[in-house]
Amino acid sequence: MELPHNAFKAALRAGRPQIGLWSSLSSSYTVEVIAGAGFDWILLDMEHSPNDLESLLGQLQAAAAYPTTPIVRVPWNDMVTIKRVLDAGAQSLLVPYVQSAEEAKAAVAATRYPPAGVRGVAGATRATRFGRIAGYAKKAHEELCVLVQVETKQALEQLEAICAVDGVDGVFIGPADLHASLGYTGETANPAVLPLIEEAMRRIRRAGSAPGYLSPVEADARRMLGAGALFVAVGADVGLLARGAEALCAKFKEAKA
Repeated sequence: MELPHNAFKAALRAGRPQIGLWSSLSSSYTVEVIAGAGFDWILLDMEHSPNDLESLLGQLQAAAAYPTTPIVRVPWNDMVTIKRVLDAGAQSLLVPYVQSAEEAKAAVAATRYPPAGVRGVAGATRATRFGRIAGYAKKAHEELCVLVQVETKQALEQLEAICAVDGVDGVFIGPADLHASLGYTGETANPAVLPLIEEAMRRIRRAGSAPGYLSPVEADARRMLGAGALFVAVGADVGLLARGAEALCAKFKEAKA
């Protein structure tokens, strides 16, 4: 059995923009619903959601039947968590709150087997198709995609050094935390910050890496794509459900009034 191909990683390397959707509902059922919607990738969030490893497994299984790439945002840059998520079959990871080249190197090392890294070697895991992929430990890194999240002023200052780390495939700019770090807590599109993010997209591309972003505001998402972003989430399942439910309710409440 062959190692599964990572279409998302290949697209980034080819410079093809990938449009995604954030998923925080922590349900395999909702993942199955959105996995068939046509997005290139879906972000399965373990940082700011009640997701645990077992529920994540169900979501990976639900997405597997569809031509979309599940990307798992792990809760922290932690080698134990990363090891378990990889063993569960994830091939693309987003590692939050990476502040420096050293922290980026640690994230990459957690995805590599010795001597290149510190990932623990296991046998019959879902990642190895339960022992059916010959030579998995020697070639797994070829199809793993490591994305790191830059979301503070300090990290933004280290952007080129982070991009230069071998094994980092892309750098995602976290808008909410970056705004907070710059003194605009609770905002995600302050006019003082958006130009910095836009320039960060260009800086990441110039450094030879793939820039990423999240915004449910169409104009902002298109602005970052225009600046060179290669993976952009244009909405979130929670937001779609909440705003859609509110809009439907308002139609009938207003009609009744």
